[in-house]
Amino acid sequence: MSAHTGLVLVSSTRAAAGEYEDRSGAYLVGWLRGRGITVPDARVVADADLPHILSSLLNDRLGLPDVLLVSGGTGLTPDDRTPEILTPFLDKEIPGIVHAFWNKGLESVPTAVLSRAVAGTIGTSFVMALPGSTGAARDAAAVLDPLLDHLLATLKGHHDH
Repeated sequence: MSAHTGLVLVSSTRAAAGEYEDRSGAYLVGWLRGRGITVPDARVVADADLPHILSSLLNDRLGLPDVLLVSGGTGLTPDDRTPEILTPFLDKEIPGIVHAFWNKGLESVPTAVLSRAVAGTIGTSFVMALPGSTGAARDAAAVLDPLLDHLLATLKGHHDH
């Protein structure tokens, strides 16, 4: 069993209001748990509340989980602010993961490239923001699955080649 921790944050005004059940967060939580990562149920917040919640989470660098996935808020509407909030906190961006994510999405939807997904590190934590759809969650899991163990080991300072 891995000692890694995770957190899934979902930015969705309608899901936070109970108008529908978010499935992207539940999918990501299930995938992380399946990899032996300790993760609570997804935390669903309204788009308007995301800046404050995400900023306070990211300001506590030592309290961050090993994996933080933010689902939603990466599109082009005025409410979509996740990349603007997240990016200033990153120590390093990992554009290759985002490119792989877009390529995976392009296999099924041409609009995948309109996502403003972000991936990177904050201290020893891996952080990724992705669109708030179940398809995007599946694509992110597919891209991250073969990378995650190596990525987390590298961030923790284990450099086995």
